[in-house]
Amino acid sequence: MKWTGAVVAVCLGMSSLVVSPDARAHPHGWIDLSVRVITDEQGRVSGLHQTWRMDPFYSLVVFEELQQVENASLEEGLDQLGKEIRDNLAVQHYLTEVSINGERQALGEVSEYTAMEREGRLTFMFILPLAAPQALNDALLTYQVFDPTYYIEVVHEEEDGQPRDDALILHGEPSCKLSILPADPDPELVMQAALLDKDESGEPGLGRYFAETGQIDCR
Repeated sequence: MKWTGAVVAVCLGMSSLVVSPDARAHPHGWIDLSVRVITDEQGRVSGLHQTWRMDPFYSLVVFEELQQVENASLEEGLDQLGKEIRDNLAVQHYLTEVSINGERQALGEVSEYTAMEREGRLTFMFILPLAAPQALNDALLTYQVFDPTYYIEVVHEEEDGQPRDDALILHGEPSCKLSILPADPDPELVMQAALLDKDESGEPGLGRYFAETGQIDCR
């Protein structure tokens, strides 16, 4: 099957997302995020089940282009697109950083994933495993999901300006306090991002300062 512009863009890199021609300052698109922390019977965390909902404009462009692919249904196109997204994210550590008690955790390879259309939005779901399960008892786990260049903003699912209760969930043991901490970037960084045009990239790591932090406190 032959891919077209927007589809190729997402395959080549999340920072190449098609954006509105009226977009100016960074970010130029967004992803609504929800996370389920996966634990085993010993109360060890084994990974993060992430759901990404791409913004409506970008989703519309992708669906329109997928429907123009010859000799392929939308479902077949989404299956192939999901694989391309997974492969692209793999070389970017899935845009995710996880720490336990302040120590950065190694991540495994994603083998379970799917791309789908859900309520008009391109939705990508995947399980990001840790390289090895880690105990959560008496521990503090934090994570951030962000585009390093801040071309795209990743924010947890929200309602009335606040993270939704199901934007971060933990099933199983242990019993922990869950919270989503807002970003608090320096005003100079906000100005720096505002001055970047749609064809420019921010300094590597810029997105970190605009990233929300998911926190699972089991201490």
